[in-house]
Amino acid sequence: MGMLKEFKEFAVRGNVIDLAVGVIIGGAFGKIVSSFVNDVVMPPIGLLVGGVDFKNLAWTLKEEEVDAAGETIAAVTVNYGMFIQNVVDFIIVAFVIFLAIKGINKMNKKEEKKEAAAPPPSPPKSEVLLEEIRDLLKKQ
Repeated sequence: MGMLKEFKEFAVRGNVIDLAVGVIIGGAFGKIVSSFVNDVVMPPIGLLVGGVDFKNLAWTLKEEEVDAAGETIAAVTVNYGMFIQNVVDFIIVAFVIFLAIKGINKMNKKEEKKEAAAPPPSPPKSEVLLEEIRDLLKKQ
């Protein structure tokens, strides 16, 4: 029963819930970036390089064949066009994450400056009094 209680405490902590929200938003963001790359970025690039659809770029290692039983054996290909699109996806996601982290770090630095600029709190009267007594005893 102790393990179940420990798991419950772990699962309802704020960090785990924040992580779950981040994963969900990240998944949705990934779909948006993929659509942006596939539908907005790559078509003009393909047009600029001669009307190429990057999804169809592939290097064929072995052509499609029909065996003796009449079954079709699929071609063996290296789909480097899809790889190029995935690299562009990654670069966009990495850049957005970089900008987000940079913004967060900038906000944290501002908070640190505010904390550093604030004067230190004065010690309680009892501490001041004890320090005065200590100083007087040292003099004797």
